[in-house]
Amino acid sequence: MRRAAAAVAAPLATDPQLLAAAVEAAIASRSPRLGRAAHARALRLLAPAIPPFICAHLVNLYSKLDLPGPAAAALASDPSPTVVSYTAFISGAAQHGRPAQALSAFAAMLRLGLHPNDFTFPSAFKAAASAPSRSTIGPQVHALALRFGYLPDDAFVACGALDMYFKTGRLALARRLFEEMPYRNVVAWNAVMTNAVLDGRPVETVEAYFGLREAGGMPNVVSVCAFFNACAGATYLSLGEQFHGFVVKCGFEMDVSVSNSMVDFYGKCRCVEKAKAVFDGMGVRNSVSWCCMVVAYAQNGGEEEAFSAYLGARRAGEEPTDFMVSSVLTTCAGLLGLDQGRALHAVAVRSCIDANIFVASALVDMYGKCGGIEDAEQVFLDMPQRNLVTWNAMVGGYAHIGDARNALAVFDDMIKCGETAPNYITLVNVLAACSRGGLTKEGYELFKTMNDRFGIKPRIEHYACVVDLLGRAGMEEQAYEIIQGMPMRPSISVWGALLGACKMHGKTELGKIAAEKLFELDPQDSGNHVLLSNMLASAGRWTEATDVRKEMKNVGIKKDPGRSWITWKNVVHVFQAKDTKHEMNNEIQALLAKLKSQMQAAGYMPDTQYALYDLEEEEKESEVFQHSEKLALAFGLICIPPGVPIRIMKNLRICVDCHRAFKFISGIVGREIIVRDNNRFHHFKDYECLCKDYW
Repeated sequence: MRRAAAAVAAPLATDPQLLAAAVEAAIASRSPRLGRAAHARALRLLAPAIPPFICAHLVNLYSKLDLPGPAAAALASDPSPTVVSYTAFISGAAQHGRPAQALSAFAAMLRLGLHPNDFTFPSAFKAAASAPSRSTIGPQVHALALRFGYLPDDAFVACGALDMYFKTGRLALARRLFEEMPYRNVVAWNAVMTNAVLDGRPVETVEAYFGLREAGGMPNVVSVCAFFNACAGATYLSLGEQFHGFVVKCGFEMDVSVSNSMVDFYGKCRCVEKAKAVFDGMGVRNSVSWCCMVVAYAQNGGEEEAFSAYLGARRAGEEPTDFMVSSVLTTCAGLLGLDQGRALHAVAVRSCIDANIFVASALVDMYGKCGGIEDAEQVFLDMPQRNLVTWNAMVGGYAHIGDARNALAVFDDMIKCGETAPNYITLVNVLAACSRGGLTKEGYELFKTMNDRFGIKPRIEHYACVVDLLGRAGMEEQAYEIIQGMPMRPSISVWGALLGACKMHGKTELGKIAAEKLFELDPQDSGNHVLLSNMLASAGRWTEATDVRKEMKNVGIKKDPGRSWITWKNVVHVFQAKDTKHEMNNEIQALLAKLKSQMQAAGYMPDTQYALYDLEEEEKESEVFQHSEKLALAFGLICIPPGVPIRIMKNLRICVDCHRAFKFISGIVGREIIVRDNNRFHHFKDYECLCKDYW
């Protein structure tokens, strides 16, 4: 390259061959500056009669460097353009996502009487692959290839046509063309395999791979990656493990793309330790390798390990990419790590990828799931474009805090813009928002009309939402009727929603029916037994409640203890009910006693039915005031400075007494308190909760 640059700079460098070498060096080094210098010298020394091959080199330069304006100008300035010039322009436009420009140039070439060659047609097919499925452009290019004799014999052209038909959804034509190919090389088989994977047909990918082997062909890296992707998509663990042995035998595991696909395969098959073993054995890693490991952990509930893998990537010198940052943001959402998510947002801004649609969508999702709805709104409004994931994340964010009105408003905006149609997840989020926000009429109407309006038949998740919707509104009998009319077997989530509603409204007998169904579906789940016991205790049926607890003990079911935790100075402090082990227990108990006195003076009365033990009233009051979330709150008030919101996580549903107490405390101490229980967020401020006591 330095020799070519020196040749351009030499005062007497007028040799067209030397200038052509300088242009090719600019392409190899991806240097527009060197290319323009060569172009300028050609214009100064060779104009007006610039040789056609120099013009072709210039068109190729600008096309490959994704400079469409100069490429078009160089092509237009050629008085006698050749098929080589046009092919370079068409190829560059197709490679860089400008199919309309590529097809326009292809048509112009034909009008000039130039015949496309075996390099032109594959580029034209690539451009035609981006056309709508009903477009006739692809078949027209196919007809021209037949007319000029390139099909079906030219394998290179045939593979381009095959890929085009797959990508435009014309599967029958693609299969017919494949059958007519006299020679099917590995590229043709790869086209079948990769497109089947992309279209969600993993079985077809596996069959195509074995077809390649039966035909005597040897797979390449693309074939191997496609096969692993198919096994990952269909969770064919045993088949993938056998193929892993073949890959090692043939030496493919040395290729970083193959190793990446194996990490992805084991992660999606829930074998995260094997994914880690492959990752650790890689001699060379790239950004995709680290992303695959992050996703493998995140998909298998290892959010902390996923975040550690991200930090490992940064220590290894990997720059944050859009895929890496969006993947790690999903782990922050799973950890409810708002501080980590904000730090990653800063990384995205610093790396200039915060406007990327995938990163921005992940940010909306993270802020929504972590309770930072204002931040989610800001990112959402700043996005230049939105996809389905973005809309779903914003609706879901409002659902998490029970803001049904705003969830419906965003849903209506999504419908009106017409760019993206809702899917079943969208409707789950809207129904959940209506359930938590008390919009029973609107939610039930959407459930009844979703198939007619959007062509989406209710799934088990939608039935669970509508049972919860009706149950919260005190319409448990109607919810039970819907369950009895379900076209599929009710799931744990459906019966659990009914049981929770029955406990809330004291419908003991119907609750017992729901509990029995839950015991059949998951007899070892302690939560269902505890919920039944608490429902009976709330109704004063202490003997039956005790019997349920005894039955749990007899069959070896242990209750998961209620825990609340709060983070301060990067340390997570965990509390259980009546916990006295914390190092600041004396200060916590003293503050709780002071708050209790202040609350009672403000009109608070403990709701002792949530003690759930057959105790004397005074003992019950003491019992409810030692719940884990109250202990965590007292710790937060002691340690976290004023003006900073106190964020508490709880593994169970917050009880009614704690909810009432937190409203009083928020007003007494003038602090914002945010609680994330196992169902939703609660924002307490100035004696109020954003849920409006409908939860």
